[in-house]
Amino acid sequence: MSGKDKIEWAIQWMPVLNSIKRDFAENKPFKGMKISMALHLEAKTAALVLALKEGGANVRIAGCNPLSTDDEVAESLKNDYGVEVFAKRGLNTNEYYEYLNKVLDQQPDLIIDDGGDLTTLAHNHADRSENIIGGNEETTTGVVRLKNMEKAGALKFPMFDVNDAMMKHLFDNRYGTGQSTVDGVINSTNLVLAGKKIVVAGYGWCGRGIATRMRGMGAIVSVTEIDPIKAIEAHMDGFDVHPMRKAIKNADLVITATGMKDVVTLDDLKNAKDGIILANAGHFNNEIAMNQIEGTSIGREVRRNVKVHELFGKKVYVLADGRLVNLAAGQGHPVEIMDLSFAIQALTAEYIVKMRPKERRVFPVPSEIDKKVAEIYLKSYDINIDHLTEEQIRYLNSWDEGT
Repeated sequence: MSGKDKIEWAIQWMPVLNSIKRDFAENKPFKGMKISMALHLEAKTAALVLALKEGGANVRIAGCNPLSTDDEVAESLKNDYGVEVFAKRGLNTNEYYEYLNKVLDQQPDLIIDDGGDLTTLAHNHADRSENIIGGNEETTTGVVRLKNMEKAGALKFPMFDVNDAMMKHLFDNRYGTGQSTVDGVINSTNLVLAGKKIVVAGYGWCGRGIATRMRGMGAIVSVTEIDPIKAIEAHMDGFDVHPMRKAIKNADLVITATGMKDVVTLDDLKNAKDGIILANAGHFNNEIAMNQIEGTSIGREVRRNVKVHELFGKKVYVLADGRLVNLAAGQGHPVEIMDLSFAIQALTAEYIVKMRPKERRVFPVPSEIDKKVAEIYLKSYDINIDHLTEEQIRYLNSWDEGT
């Protein structure tokens, strides 16, 4: 199957983004504008790129992770659709930043980021950021970085927090990450999940999705958390909750999904059993302390995307070098899920162009964008819902009517 076939397959299952693309083609909201992007470059991402291009934008895109680019899709986007692409699978660190710099060389008007590296790089090179009127960020990790920049007074242009839009985190983070993480683990290991003792680190939206899907596959799931409220939620959802040092003792598989570094360390692995498998579903490859592991043991590949490390007289298996297991070893989120997330991205970009916000801060996605995406989705799948009557609206807005 060619890269173009992959792109066309994805587009076929993205009715929300296709509806937005048709509107962009008619109204050309990005006419004459330059958009620089750093995203996981695979077929669903190509659909977003083509929607923005249809809206009149000159798009440059780089990958946002060294192991998440689909080379066939990247080549097709470049050769079949005329997009400027700077991405390939297996980048080293120098190549990774070289490609990010190349997408910024066009001095963009807008940026669309995943993880915050492109935004940070733009801030470190004033000549590349002077034309930027705004941008958006789609990950928890990236949003944390943006809010820290805002707090420090370092943010040079407005950025929108796509990650916390309702139509993003309710579905992408939960159902998307849940399913695609299962896919990445199974694809790497070819092992059964039923009966496995699995620890999920973090019970945010991504962790919730992973824990629920793993339990649905028959796994015995426990959760680690630092937030007391999320820990109670995990407990009431029926999961055992323990500190990592205790949870790891009997674990067959640990999956991190926190956005924090050093969630699984060498000290934790002293308590692990022989043959434990480690996987990461967070953005960066530092949730599992790979610098500690690789500094102690050189891994040996035993399957594609599986390396074994000899630590403390035990075998420790690491999937995808500790990088995003759902993309580095799987296919990423399901197409229909990314249809919603990329619809939010596209409409937020259009909003920035129309409204030209001036404050240098992190903005939430306007609720009308969330609602519009939801309405297009329901219409696309022929789902109808009830609506309030005029009497119900009056009742809802009153204060002196009893039951």
